[in-house]
Amino acid sequence: MSLNLANYDGQAREAIKLFWGNREAAASKQIKAGNKDAGTRGAVTAGKNMDGFLLMAQSIVEMNGLSTKNICSQKRVLTLPGYFRPTKVWDMLVMHKGRLVAALEFKSQVGPSFGNNFNNRSEEAIGTAHDLWTAFREGAFGQDAPRPFLGWIMLLEDCPRSNSPVRDKEPHFPVDPVFKKSSYAARYDNLCKRLVQEGLYSSAAFLTSPRSAEADGQYRSLSEIASLKTFAVDFASHIAATAAK
Repeated sequence: MSLNLANYDGQAREAIKLFWGNREAAASKQIKAGNKDAGTRGAVTAGKNMDGFLLMAQSIVEMNGLSTKNICSQKRVLTLPGYFRPTKVWDMLVMHKGRLVAALEFKSQVGPSFGNNFNNRSEEAIGTAHDLWTAFREGAFGQDAPRPFLGWIMLLEDCPRSNSPVRDKEPHFPVDPVFKKSSYAARYDNLCKRLVQEGLYSSAAFLTSPRSAEADGQYRSLSEIASLKTFAVDFASHIAATAAK
């Protein structure tokens, strides 16, 4: 089975440019409006910052045998039932013949605050996956439904603060050695690797990118298992296998 990765790297670089460009535009707009949170909350709440990655994922779907009609990207059709909560709105869904093929999330984090946001992103990713797989086990997506692809892409600002070692409090028990004095970038990479190794996600990609990448779309991955290429291959494989049935 031949796979088409839809020039994922080129599309990712355009997505990075869009990400930083949208943030800068949102911040500038807030400044002109006299909003004090212009440099942080204004850019975050502008939305659409990760749409370039959604377009990349859509291209992979289209290039591997499923049509655009199988792709759900409008908010009104992005809701799936949960088990511990009634529903969850995803960033992108792929449906085929009434079956759930894939559910994707695209997340990002920009400084200066990394600590609490890292914990929040981690808890969100773990909880979302556990909720979906429990709902799947209980037949929420139909009896005898095939196992869907669950994907997570995380983009982190590449800067000194996100790459500096972090100390943890250990009043009772020691921290897992893999996290001891590791940076937030390394922690996200290990999070993604473990999300996949533990079967919570079919594939999880972690990328870092500096603010200067608005000009050239620069990004990097810290490991092969959590790289964007691995994600693209895994996702394309799942889509092609579904289309071939």
